[in-house]
Amino acid sequence: MVVTLDPSSRARLTPRTKPRFVTGSLFDTLARTVCDADCLPRKEFYEAWEVARRARRRMRGGRVVELAAGHGLLAMILLILDDTSPTALCVDRKKPQSFERLLPKITAAWPRLTGRITFIEGDLHNTIVGTDDLVVSVHACGRLSDAVIDCAVAARSRLVLMPCCHDLRSCNTGGLDTWMPGPLAIDAMRAARLRQLGYETIAVTIPADITPMNRLLLASPCVANPGAGNPGH
Repeated sequence: MVVTLDPSSRARLTPRTKPRFVTGSLFDTLARTVCDADCLPRKEFYEAWEVARRARRRMRGGRVVELAAGHGLLAMILLILDDTSPTALCVDRKKPQSFERLLPKITAAWPRLTGRITFIEGDLHNTIVGTDDLVVSVHACGRLSDAVIDCAVAARSRLVLMPCCHDLRSCNTGGLDTWMPGPLAIDAMRAARLRQLGYETIAVTIPADITPMNRLLLASPCVANPGAGNPGH
C-alpha cells in the first residue's frame, strides 16, 4: 500500500525520501533535488512550489527579489518556471546553511541557473527594488509582511506575498476583527491598501493541508495609478 506523504509535515526531505518522487515531472524532479540537499522541511518545499506556480500563472519575467528569503527555494523555483527572469536576489538578515546546501544541488540539476541567484545579508528595508522586479515573500512574520509591501509599493513593482504570524497588536485590522477573525482582517486591510494605491490585487490560496496560513496576495500596478502619490498606510 502506498502511503501519501503529509505535505504539512516538518520532517526533513532526505535522500531516503527520494523513492517517493519517481516520475519525470518537474515537481518530482525538483523534489528529488531537494531531497539530495537534505536540509528542508517537507512543508516548506510544498509551500514554495505552490506559491511559485500561482505566481507564474500571472506574472512573468523581471528580476526576482525574495525578501525574508531564508533558504531561497521560492526564488529558485520561479527562475526554473520562467527563464525570462534574468536573475534572482535573496535577502535576509542571515544566510542560512540551507541556502548554501540547496543552491549547488539546484544549479547542478538546472545548470542554466548558475551565477544567476545571489544572496545578500541585510535589512530588507535597505534593498533597492526596481519597477520591473518581482518582489516575493513567503511567511514573512507579523509586521514583516507590511515591510515587504512597503518595499514593493515604493518601487511600484509587482508583489507576491503569503503572510503569517499575524500580530493583532501591531498590524492593522481596520476594526474588521469584530466581523471576522483578526488575521483575516489584517490581510483584508493589506489587500485594500494595495488596491487604494493603484494595484490590481488578486487574493488566492494554496492548499490548506500544507498550511492553515495559506492566503496569497498577488498584486501588480495598474496602468492608471490613482494612489501612486499616496504611499502611506
